[in-house]
Amino acid sequence: MSTAVMPTYGRADIAFASGEGAYLTATDGKRYLDFCAGVAVDALGHCHPRLVEVLSQQASRVWHTSNLYRIPEQERLAERLVANSFADMAFFCNSGAEAVEGGIKLCRKFHSANGHPEKWRILSFEGSFHGRTLATLAAANNEKHLDGFGPVSDGFDNLPFGNTNALRAAITEETAAILVEPVQGEGGIRPADPGFLKDIRAVADEFGLLVFYDEVQTGMGRTGKLWAYEWAGVAPDVMSIAKGLGGGFPIGAVLATSEAAKGMTPGTHGSTFGGNHLATAVADAVVETILENGFLANVCRMSEILRQQLEALCERHPTIFKSTRGAGLMLGVECGPLNLDLMSMAQEEGLLTVVAGENVLRFVPPLIIEEHHVEEAVEILDTVAQRAEQDNG
Repeated sequence: MSTAVMPTYGRADIAFASGEGAYLTATDGKRYLDFCAGVAVDALGHCHPRLVEVLSQQASRVWHTSNLYRIPEQERLAERLVANSFADMAFFCNSGAEAVEGGIKLCRKFHSANGHPEKWRILSFEGSFHGRTLATLAAANNEKHLDGFGPVSDGFDNLPFGNTNALRAAITEETAAILVEPVQGEGGIRPADPGFLKDIRAVADEFGLLVFYDEVQTGMGRTGKLWAYEWAGVAPDVMSIAKGLGGGFPIGAVLATSEAAKGMTPGTHGSTFGGNHLATAVADAVVETILENGFLANVCRMSEILRQQLEALCERHPTIFKSTRGAGLMLGVECGPLNLDLMSMAQEEGLLTVVAGENVLRFVPPLIIEEHHVEEAVEILDTVAQRAEQDNG
């Protein structure tokens, strides 16, 4: 199908007309169970009544004024995020890549403000994904994503994921920070060992570096706690968040301690749209909902049920689905056949998923799913496996 949209995506030939909870309905009337959730964005599912109400009310008052003026909704959201994290302050932007870029600038500015402008390089890890801007692509160092875009932006040293010895050996007088995803998403749903995250904190403290967590995908309850760093019991100095923060409304944020953000003074960073009235009103309602009593406990319960069901699926169809990995409702199954083929087959059967690296089929459903959603998804995956076994037989 030819459109005027630039062809940078391999889109499925489906358009959705409506959504409710964990389901989407296409323009042809077909209903889909959504275990993609806009790639881990629709944290509260589709058309959540609270979000619809908040967005409608705010839209009738004021949408956007810019950051030249105070934005009460933004201040309220910042206070809620700070009260429920390691951070002392927040900067708002529009996306995950912008949040990572903002964090990179903050890390460099911190050392400059301390009289060490030579400290500007950031240690990152193989298999990571931090966004599609030139700097975030350089941080991930994925050759496929970098191809054709000219010289790679300098300032990043890419290391083996999980290797503390390599981490220590890479530190130089120019090192400013360590950037890590607690669970690598695009890289194949690979959780960092809690011991490695503790090592990162210890090494950073020893050498005077900042710890920078990319929780764009893992944050906002995706792993069963509000932030994935909570599982390891070690907090970062800087953190980028987005995706689930707006429940589908574009918003990102950089969270930081006041010490880490000491260089971020008036004029050092900005965003025209970031943190406007509409975005922050909706995001505040998302955070408030996720923090309600029992919400995260249910995420953990659904995660355990889904993991058990996926492990049983692997046992039933070992040539199609090999193993399960991940954390919370950010799970993946390593595939035998090509993951893209299995994703397409699942879509044909009425289940939306998304792929990840290392031939993984990724499941990042809305955080509001219930047990019957899990059962329906796994039943569809059983059908997919049977079809794939016949095709390969």
